[in-house]
Amino acid sequence: MNPNDAIRQQILRYFYDRNAGATSRTGKRGSSVKISDAKRELKAGFNLTQQQVMANLTYLIDNGWVKAFDIEKTVTVRGGTVPSTTTFYEITAKGIDKIEGGSQFEPKDRYAGIKITATGSNVITLGDGNVVNAEFADLHSCLDELKQAISSSHDLTEAVKLELAVDVESIKDQLAKPVPNKGVVRQLWAGLEKVSTVSGVADVYDRVSHFISGLLS
Repeated sequence: MNPNDAIRQQILRYFYDRNAGATSRTGKRGSSVKISDAKRELKAGFNLTQQQVMANLTYLIDNGWVKAFDIEKTVTVRGGTVPSTTTFYEITAKGIDKIEGGSQFEPKDRYAGIKITATGSNVITLGDGNVVNAEFADLHSCLDELKQAISSSHDLTEAVKLELAVDVESIKDQLAKPVPNKGVVRQLWAGLEKVSTVSGVADVYDRVSHFISGLLS
């Protein structure tokens, strides 16, 4: 057993319990929490160091068990106002299912009836019913981050978010194939270029771009 799994379980349980007892999304009784409060409470509850919290929280976020989102507000200072951004962390539906053991409401297998193991490809089956060729697992993970960043953006309209999220999912679908259709991926990726300068999305876009370039080369 990976020794970090026990720590990850404690962190995930912390976020699960916080969500279960929440009366709001943010605030003292919120389902989400700032990193400074999470570090302090995980130290008190499980004697975890800041390094243990950050290293394993990053892992949980990258794998979709926990998510981060930003709340922006304007702060009044001498001489005017300045923007202020606070990052909060909360458990995802996937994380809740991990603790509770699943639900009738969780997504079903998108490829039911197909014996994925008999395709001859090195394919990974994900918890949300998606599959991905192991060769493209890192790109798939980064695309999940990009979709989350797009969904959390305050600079994009809901209509644009939906359009872009659909394109991200379409690229992910191509990654289940042993050889993705480069023409399809290239066309979809071109449509996502508009987020390359959007605050809070651009950095993730750049990371995905690195993998996309390798795929299309």
